[in-house]
Amino acid sequence: MRILVFQHVAVEHPGAFCQLWQEKGDEWSTVELDAGEVVPDLNDFDLLVAMGGPMDVWQEDLYPWLGPEKAAIRHWVKDRGRPFLGVCLGHQLLAAALGGTVGLMKEQEIGLREVALTPAGRQDPLFAGFTALVETFQWHGAEISRLPDGAEILAMNSSCPVQAFRYGPHAYGLQYHVEITASTVDEWSNIPEYRAGLERTLGAGASARLSEMVAHRLPSFAASARRLNDNISAIVAAARAVSALRDKRLSA
Repeated sequence: MRILVFQHVAVEHPGAFCQLWQEKGDEWSTVELDAGEVVPDLNDFDLLVAMGGPMDVWQEDLYPWLGPEKAAIRHWVKDRGRPFLGVCLGHQLLAAALGGTVGLMKEQEIGLREVALTPAGRQDPLFAGFTALVETFQWHGAEISRLPDGAEILAMNSSCPVQAFRYGPHAYGLQYHVEITASTVDEWSNIPEYRAGLERTLGAGASARLSEMVAHRLPSFAASARRLNDNISAIVAAARAVSALRDKRLSA
């Protein structure tokens, strides 16, 4: 795959995906939008991935690049019909870019939480090989309160009804984090907004406790990341084959 990654803060990178992409021989380019880098020509890529960040989708006055990013996501997904994966903020940006609504939660969701696949989720190729209940790593204070027209919920829990959704044939958003590594909690705890939310939700000293909990589950999380990445790779390959067939028919 040729992958374009939108990052919004240096420590929220593709994490576990980087090793998986390297193993498969995939190529990826990262655009650090918060550092002033601009969206490149999208023609060179098979998959667009948008990661998380401490900002909110509606804060375009503070982060002017959010507007062009949403426009790029909308063009990629709606106009071009290409595969997309959004994680946390990227999940919310997908919804906002396509006409959905994102707002603050009553209480932040941080820590290890299960999500349940919906009937649609259990049938979706993104979750092939997953059990109906999936243990996840959460760290967010905003949520999708209204999905874009035509979108379908794939996973949910009692804290956040839209934990995963699909728009069109292969544009996906995941509210939870599948990319975590051994250093994730420590890295994110250095972001003031994240540390404040963590300690408000889980109490003083929560960073060390959460890091230890994650350490025990890293093999399971790594297996989930690998399975999800394999599924995404298959989705991208199928989309590429359909596109090639369409181009061949048009040129005939």
